[in-house]
Amino acid sequence: MNILILSASTGGGHMRASKAIEGYMTQQNKDINVKIVDSLLYISPILNKTVTGGYVYLATKTPKLYGKLYDLTNKDHKFANFVTRLNNIFANKLLPLIDEFRPDIIITTHPFPTEMVSRLKSKKEINIPLICIMTDYAPHKAWISDKVDAYIVANDDMVTKMIAEGVDSRCIYPYGIPVDEVFFEEKEKQLVIEELGLDKNLPTILMMAGSFGVSNVFDVYENIIDIDLDFQIILVTGRNQKLYNHFEEVIGSSPKKTKLIYFTDEINKFMQASDIIITKPGGLTVTEALACNIPMAVFNAIPGQEEENAEFLLKHNMAVRISDGNSCRAAIVELLKDSEKLEDMKEACKSFDKNDSTKNIFLLINELIENNNIINNE
Repeated sequence: MNILILSASTGGGHMRASKAIEGYMTQQNKDINVKIVDSLLYISPILNKTVTGGYVYLATKTPKLYGKLYDLTNKDHKFANFVTRLNNIFANKLLPLIDEFRPDIIITTHPFPTEMVSRLKSKKEINIPLICIMTDYAPHKAWISDKVDAYIVANDDMVTKMIAEGVDSRCIYPYGIPVDEVFFEEKEKQLVIEELGLDKNLPTILMMAGSFGVSNVFDVYENIIDIDLDFQIILVTGRNQKLYNHFEEVIGSSPKKTKLIYFTDEINKFMQASDIIITKPGGLTVTEALACNIPMAVFNAIPGQEEENAEFLLKHNMAVRISDGNSCRAAIVELLKDSEKLEDMKEACKSFDKNDSTKNIFLLINELIENNNIINNE
Protein backbone atom coordinates (compact mmCIF):
# COMPACT_ATOMS: atom_id res chain seq x y z
CA MET A 1 0.00 0.00 0.00
CA ASN A 2 1.36 3.41 -1.01
CA ILE A 3 0.15 6.42 0.98
CA LEU A 4 1.04 9.90 -0.25
CA ILE A 5 0.72 12.69 2.32
CA LEU A 6 0.78 16.22 0.92
CA SER A 7 1.40 18.96 3.42
CA ALA A 8 2.99 22.42 3.72
CA SER A 9 5.24 24.24 6.17
CA THR A 10 3.03 27.22 6.99
CA GLY A 11 3.34 26.62 10.71
CA GLY A 12 4.57 23.43 12.31
CA GLY A 13 1.21 21.70 12.78
CA HIS A 14 0.55 20.45 9.25
CA MET A 15 3.79 18.49 9.13
CA ARG A 16 3.39 17.16 12.69
CA ALA A 17 -0.03 15.74 11.81
CA SER A 18 1.50 14.16 8.71
CA LYS A 19 4.29 12.53 10.71
CA ALA A 20 1.78 11.22 13.26
CA ILE A 21 -0.07 9.43 10.46
CA GLU A 22 3.19 8.11 9.01
CA GLY A 23 4.34 6.79 12.38
CA TYR A 24 1.13 4.89 13.06
CA MET A 25 0.77 3.47 9.55
CA THR A 26 4.31 2.09 9.38
CA GLN A 27 3.88 0.55 12.83
CA GLN A 28 0.78 -1.32 11.71
CA ASN A 29 2.27 -2.85 8.59
CA LYS A 30 5.86 -2.78 7.34
CA ASP A 31 4.58 -3.19 3.79
CA ILE A 32 2.89 0.21 3.96
CA ASN A 33 4.97 2.80 2.14
CA VAL A 34 4.27 6.36 3.32
CA LYS A 35 5.70 9.38 1.55
CA ILE A 36 5.33 12.87 3.08
CA VAL A 37 5.87 15.73 0.65
CA ASP A 38 5.93 19.45 1.33
CA SER A 39 3.73 20.22 -1.64
CA LEU A 40 4.63 23.89 -2.03
CA LEU A 41 8.34 23.16 -1.83
CA TYR A 42 7.95 20.34 -4.36
CA ILE A 43 6.11 22.59 -6.82
CA SER A 44 8.52 25.50 -6.50
CA PRO A 45 11.04 26.60 -3.83
CA ILE A 46 10.19 30.19 -4.74
CA LEU A 47 6.47 29.54 -4.24
CA ASN A 48 7.19 27.85 -0.92
CA LYS A 49 9.35 30.72 0.31
CA THR A 50 6.77 33.29 -0.77
CA VAL A 51 3.81 31.53 0.86
CA THR A 52 5.51 30.38 4.07
CA GLY A 53 7.46 33.62 4.47
CA GLY A 54 4.32 35.62 3.83
CA TYR A 55 2.41 33.58 6.39
CA VAL A 56 5.06 34.08 9.07
CA TYR A 57 5.26 37.81 8.37
CA LEU A 58 1.50 38.39 8.39
CA ALA A 59 0.87 36.19 11.43
CA THR A 60 3.64 37.70 13.57
CA LYS A 61 4.02 41.27 12.28
CA THR A 62 0.52 42.20 11.06
CA PRO A 63 -1.91 39.78 12.76
CA LYS A 64 -4.93 42.03 12.22
CA LEU A 65 -4.32 42.04 8.47
CA TYR A 66 -3.89 38.26 8.56
CA GLY A 67 -7.23 37.99 10.37
CA LYS A 68 -8.94 40.07 7.67
CA LEU A 69 -7.48 37.90 4.91
CA TYR A 70 -8.61 34.81 6.82
CA ASP A 71 -12.16 36.17 6.94
CA LEU A 72 -12.12 37.21 3.27
CA THR A 73 -11.02 33.76 2.12
CA ASN A 74 -13.85 32.26 4.20
CA LYS A 75 -16.39 34.09 2.06
CA ASP A 76 -17.27 34.21 -1.62
CA HIS A 77 -14.77 36.96 -2.25
CA LYS A 78 -12.51 37.76 -5.19
CA PHE A 79 -9.42 37.18 -3.04
CA ALA A 80 -10.60 33.64 -2.27
CA ASN A 81 -11.25 33.09 -5.97
CA PHE A 82 -7.73 34.32 -6.72
CA VAL A 83 -6.23 31.74 -4.35
CA THR A 84 -8.36 29.03 -5.97
CA ARG A 85 -7.15 30.01 -9.44
CA LEU A 86 -3.53 29.84 -8.29
CA ASN A 87 -4.07 26.37 -6.80
CA ASN A 88 -5.66 25.23 -10.05
CA ILE A 89 -2.68 26.52 -12.03
CA PHE A 90 -0.20 24.67 -9.83
CA ALA A 91 -2.23 21.45 -9.55
CA ASN A 92 -0.64 19.82 -12.62
CA LYS A 93 2.80 20.28 -11.06
CA LEU A 94 1.88 17.43 -8.69
CA LEU A 95 1.25 14.92 -11.48
CA PRO A 96 4.88 13.76 -11.90
CA LEU A 97 5.05 12.99 -8.18
CA ILE A 98 1.75 11.09 -8.28
CA ASP A 99 2.67 9.21 -11.45
CA GLU A 100 6.03 8.16 -10.01
CA PHE A 101 4.86 7.15 -6.52
CA ARG A 102 1.54 5.62 -7.66
CA PRO A 103 -0.32 6.14 -4.37
CA ASP A 104 -3.34 4.04 -3.43
CA ILE A 105 -4.63 7.01 -1.47
CA ILE A 106 -3.71 10.67 -1.00
CA ILE A 107 -3.94 12.43 2.37
CA THR A 108 -3.67 16.20 2.66
CA THR A 109 -3.00 18.17 5.84
CA HIS A 110 -3.11 21.63 4.28
CA PRO A 111 -5.84 23.39 2.26
CA PHE A 112 -3.65 24.21 -0.77
CA PRO A 113 -2.77 20.63 -1.79
CA THR A 114 -6.34 19.62 -0.92
CA GLU A 115 -7.66 21.98 -3.56
CA MET A 116 -4.96 20.95 -6.03
CA VAL A 117 -5.69 17.23 -5.75
CA SER A 118 -9.43 17.89 -5.93
CA ARG A 119 -8.82 19.80 -9.15
CA LEU A 120 -6.87 16.89 -10.64
CA LYS A 121 -9.72 14.54 -9.74
CA SER A 122 -12.29 16.91 -11.27
CA LYS A 123 -10.33 16.94 -14.53
CA LYS A 124 -10.10 13.12 -14.35
CA GLU A 125 -6.32 13.31 -14.36
CA ILE A 126 -6.32 10.94 -11.39
CA ASN A 127 -8.79 8.58 -9.75
CA ILE A 128 -7.39 8.19 -6.24
CA PRO A 129 -9.26 8.48 -2.92
CA LEU A 130 -8.55 11.77 -1.14
CA ILE A 131 -8.63 12.29 2.64
CA CYS A 132 -8.33 15.82 4.01
CA ILE A 133 -7.19 16.17 7.62
CA MET A 134 -8.17 19.59 8.95
CA THR A 135 -5.68 20.74 11.57
CA ASP A 136 -7.73 23.33 13.48
CA TYR A 137 -10.85 23.38 15.64
CA ALA A 138 -13.17 25.28 13.30
CA PRO A 139 -13.72 24.81 9.56
CA HIS A 140 -12.65 27.27 6.89
CA LYS A 141 -13.84 27.30 3.27
CA ALA A 142 -10.27 26.99 2.00
CA TRP A 143 -10.26 23.37 3.19
CA ILE A 144 -13.49 22.41 1.41
CA SER A 145 -13.21 21.03 -2.14
CA ASP A 146 -15.55 19.07 -4.40
CA LYS A 147 -13.66 15.83 -4.76
CA VAL A 148 -12.63 15.12 -1.16
CA ASP A 149 -13.77 11.62 -0.20
CA ALA A 150 -13.38 12.09 3.55
CA TYR A 151 -12.72 14.95 5.95
CA ILE A 152 -11.09 14.22 9.29
CA VAL A 153 -12.13 17.00 11.67
CA ALA A 154 -11.12 17.88 15.21
CA ASN A 155 -14.51 17.82 16.93
CA ASP A 156 -18.26 17.30 16.62
CA ASP A 157 -18.94 21.07 16.55
CA MET A 158 -17.33 21.25 13.11
CA VAL A 159 -19.71 18.73 11.53
CA THR A 160 -22.78 20.98 11.63
CA LYS A 161 -20.83 23.95 10.29
CA MET A 162 -19.43 21.95 7.39
CA ILE A 163 -22.85 20.54 6.49
CA ALA A 164 -24.07 24.15 6.36
CA GLU A 165 -21.31 24.79 3.78
CA GLY A 166 -22.69 22.00 1.62
CA VAL A 167 -20.44 19.12 2.65
CA ASP A 168 -22.11 15.70 2.65
CA SER A 169 -22.38 14.52 6.26
CA ARG A 170 -21.30 11.02 5.17
CA CYS A 171 -17.89 12.43 4.27
CA ILE A 172 -17.19 14.02 7.67
CA TYR A 173 -15.43 12.05 10.39
CA PRO A 174 -14.86 13.78 13.77
CA TYR A 175 -11.97 11.49 14.67
CA GLY A 176 -9.75 14.28 15.95
CA ILE A 177 -6.46 15.70 14.71
CA PRO A 178 -3.81 12.96 14.65
CA VAL A 179 -0.84 13.37 16.98
CA ASP A 180 2.03 11.08 17.90
CA GLU A 181 0.92 8.18 20.10
CA VAL A 182 3.43 9.20 22.81
CA PHE A 183 1.05 11.97 23.89
CA PHE A 184 -1.57 9.39 24.86
CA GLU A 185 0.79 7.25 26.91
CA GLU A 186 -0.26 7.12 30.54
CA LYS A 187 2.87 7.73 32.58
CA GLU A 188 3.33 8.17 36.31
CA LYS A 189 3.56 11.93 36.63
CA GLN A 190 5.97 11.86 39.57
CA LEU A 191 8.38 9.66 37.63
CA VAL A 192 8.36 12.03 34.65
CA ILE A 193 8.96 15.00 36.96
CA GLU A 194 11.92 13.28 38.57
CA GLU A 195 13.31 12.30 35.15
CA LEU A 196 13.23 15.96 34.10
CA GLY A 197 14.99 17.09 37.28
CA LEU A 198 12.00 18.98 38.65
CA ASP A 199 10.62 19.25 42.18
CA LYS A 200 7.82 16.69 42.57
CA ASN A 201 6.33 18.67 45.46
CA LEU A 202 5.65 21.82 43.40
CA PRO A 203 2.90 22.55 40.86
CA THR A 204 4.40 22.90 37.38
CA ILE A 205 3.54 25.47 34.72
CA LEU A 206 4.71 24.82 31.16
CA MET A 207 5.17 27.93 29.01
CA MET A 208 5.46 27.48 25.24
CA ALA A 209 6.39 30.28 22.86
CA GLY A 210 5.14 28.55 19.70
CA SER A 211 6.78 27.23 16.54
CA PHE A 212 7.98 30.66 15.43
CA GLY A 213 8.71 31.96 18.91
CA VAL A 214 6.71 34.73 20.56
CA SER A 215 8.59 37.52 22.23
CA ASN A 216 5.78 38.66 24.50
CA VAL A 217 5.98 35.33 26.33
CA PHE A 218 8.60 37.24 28.34
CA ASP A 219 5.91 39.67 29.49
CA VAL A 220 3.78 36.75 30.65
CA TYR A 221 6.77 35.27 32.49
CA GLU A 222 7.50 38.55 34.27
CA ASN A 223 3.88 38.84 35.37
CA ILE A 224 3.73 35.43 37.04
CA ILE A 225 7.14 34.88 38.63
CA ASP A 226 6.41 37.10 41.63
CA ILE A 227 3.05 35.47 42.40
CA ASP A 228 3.11 34.66 46.11
CA LEU A 229 2.50 30.95 45.60
CA ASP A 230 4.90 28.04 45.25
CA PHE A 231 5.28 26.61 41.74
CA GLN A 232 7.97 25.89 39.14
CA ILE A 233 8.15 26.74 35.45
CA ILE A 234 9.24 24.89 32.32
CA LEU A 235 9.90 27.39 29.55
CA VAL A 236 10.20 26.26 25.91
CA THR A 237 11.22 29.07 23.57
CA GLY A 238 10.99 27.15 20.32
CA ARG A 239 13.46 27.95 17.55
CA ASN A 240 13.97 31.49 18.78
CA GLN A 241 17.61 31.92 19.74
CA LYS A 242 17.21 35.58 20.67
CA LEU A 243 14.36 34.78 23.06
CA TYR A 244 16.28 31.85 24.53
CA ASN A 245 19.36 34.00 25.11
CA HIS A 246 17.25 36.69 26.76
CA PHE A 247 15.69 34.20 29.18
CA GLU A 248 19.07 32.62 29.86
CA GLU A 249 20.21 35.97 31.21
CA VAL A 250 17.29 36.49 33.58
CA ILE A 251 16.18 33.12 34.95
CA GLY A 252 19.17 32.91 37.30
CA SER A 253 17.68 35.73 39.37
CA SER A 254 14.07 34.58 39.01
CA PRO A 255 12.19 33.88 42.25
CA LYS A 256 10.69 30.81 40.60
CA LYS A 257 12.68 27.71 39.65
CA THR A 258 12.71 27.72 35.83
CA LYS A 259 13.84 24.97 33.46
CA LEU A 260 14.74 26.60 30.13
CA ILE A 261 14.43 24.58 26.91
CA TYR A 262 15.32 25.80 23.41
CA PHE A 263 13.77 23.11 21.22
CA THR A 264 12.82 19.55 22.06
CA ASP A 265 11.47 16.44 20.36
CA GLU A 266 10.15 15.27 23.73
CA ILE A 267 7.56 17.95 24.43
CA ASN A 268 5.19 15.16 25.51
CA LYS A 269 7.29 14.61 28.65
CA PHE A 270 7.13 18.28 29.59
CA MET A 271 3.37 18.29 29.04
CA GLN A 272 2.91 15.11 31.07
CA ALA A 273 4.87 16.70 33.94
CA SER A 274 2.77 19.88 34.00
CA ASP A 275 -0.41 21.06 35.72
CA ILE A 276 -1.08 24.06 33.44
CA ILE A 277 0.18 24.98 29.98
CA ILE A 278 0.52 28.61 28.90
CA THR A 279 0.58 28.59 25.11
CA LYS A 280 -0.57 30.00 21.82
CA PRO A 281 -3.59 27.97 20.63
CA GLY A 282 -2.10 26.38 17.51
CA GLY A 283 -4.11 23.38 16.34
CA LEU A 284 -1.47 20.68 16.97
CA THR A 285 -0.24 22.15 20.25
CA VAL A 286 -3.83 22.24 21.50
CA THR A 287 -4.37 18.62 20.41
CA GLU A 288 -1.16 17.44 22.09
CA ALA A 289 -2.11 19.20 25.33
CA LEU A 290 -5.61 17.70 25.27
CA ALA A 291 -4.10 14.26 24.68
CA CYS A 292 -2.11 14.81 27.89
CA ASN A 293 -5.26 16.06 29.70
CA ILE A 294 -3.61 19.37 30.65
CA PRO A 295 -5.71 22.57 31.01
CA MET A 296 -4.48 25.54 29.01
CA ALA A 297 -4.07 29.27 29.52
CA VAL A 298 -4.05 30.59 25.96
CA PHE A 299 -2.54 33.91 24.85
CA ASN A 300 -1.57 35.82 21.75
CA ALA A 301 -4.01 33.97 19.48
CA ILE A 302 -3.59 34.99 15.85
CA PRO A 303 -6.91 36.34 14.50
CA GLY A 304 -8.34 33.57 12.38
CA GLN A 305 -7.77 29.89 13.08
CA GLU A 306 -5.98 30.34 16.42
CA GLU A 307 -8.73 32.62 17.70
CA GLU A 308 -11.30 30.00 16.70
CA ASN A 309 -9.25 27.30 18.42
CA ALA A 310 -9.25 29.40 21.59
CA GLU A 311 -13.01 29.91 21.39
CA PHE A 312 -13.55 26.16 21.14
CA LEU A 313 -11.40 25.53 24.23
CA LEU A 314 -13.13 28.25 26.25
CA LYS A 315 -16.59 27.00 25.24
CA HIS A 316 -15.76 23.52 26.51
CA ASN A 317 -14.00 24.61 29.72
CA MET A 318 -10.59 23.30 28.69
CA ALA A 319 -8.78 26.66 28.82
CA VAL A 320 -8.79 30.19 30.12
CA ARG A 321 -7.72 33.23 28.15
CA ILE A 322 -4.89 35.44 29.38
CA SER A 323 -3.06 38.53 28.16
CA ASP A 324 0.45 39.72 28.93
CA GLY A 325 -0.81 42.15 31.57
CA ASN A 326 -2.47 41.93 34.98
CA SER A 327 -5.21 39.61 33.71
CA CYS A 328 -2.52 37.04 33.06
CA ARG A 329 -1.42 37.14 36.67
CA ALA A 330 -4.97 37.02 38.01
CA ALA A 331 -5.94 34.05 35.84
CA ILE A 332 -2.92 31.99 36.87
CA VAL A 333 -3.43 32.81 40.55
CA GLU A 334 -7.05 31.68 40.30
CA LEU A 335 -6.09 28.37 38.69
CA LEU A 336 -3.35 27.68 41.24
CA LYS A 337 -5.60 28.54 44.18
CA ASP A 338 -8.81 26.93 42.95
CA SER A 339 -7.96 23.24 42.76
CA GLU A 340 -11.61 22.37 42.07
CA LYS A 341 -11.72 24.59 38.98
CA LEU A 342 -8.42 23.20 37.72
CA GLU A 343 -9.66 19.64 38.25
CA ASP A 344 -12.92 20.42 36.39
CA MET A 345 -10.88 21.71 33.44
CA LYS A 346 -8.70 18.61 33.54
CA GLU A 347 -11.79 16.38 33.48
CA ALA A 348 -13.11 18.36 30.50
CA CYS A 349 -9.83 17.65 28.70
CA LYS A 350 -10.13 13.96 29.58
CA SER A 351 -13.67 13.80 28.24
CA PHE A 352 -12.40 15.07 24.88
CA ASP A 353 -10.93 11.67 24.13
CA LYS A 354 -9.47 11.29 20.64
CA ASN A 355 -6.85 8.64 21.40
CA ASP A 356 -8.25 6.42 18.60
CA SER A 357 -7.77 9.09 15.92
CA THR A 358 -4.89 7.46 14.05
CA LYS A 359 -6.44 4.01 14.42
CA ASN A 360 -9.74 5.21 12.97
CA ILE A 361 -7.95 6.99 10.12
CA PHE A 362 -6.04 3.78 9.36
CA LEU A 363 -9.31 1.82 9.13
CA LEU A 364 -10.85 4.51 6.93
CA ILE A 365 -7.85 4.43 4.59
CA ASN A 366 -8.28 0.72 4.08
CA GLU A 367 -12.01 1.09 3.51
CA LEU A 368 -11.63 3.85 0.90
CA ILE A 369 -8.91 1.95 -0.98
CA GLU A 370 -10.99 -1.22 -1.02
CA ASN A 371 -14.09 0.63 -2.25
CA ASN A 372 -12.06 2.38 -4.95
CA ASN A 373 -10.63 -0.93 -6.14
CA ILE A 374 -14.12 -2.46 -6.33
CA ILE A 375 -15.39 0.48 -8.40
CA ASN A 376 -12.42 0.34 -10.76
CA ASN A 377 -12.83 -3.39 -11.29
CA GLU A 378 -16.54 -3.26 -12.07
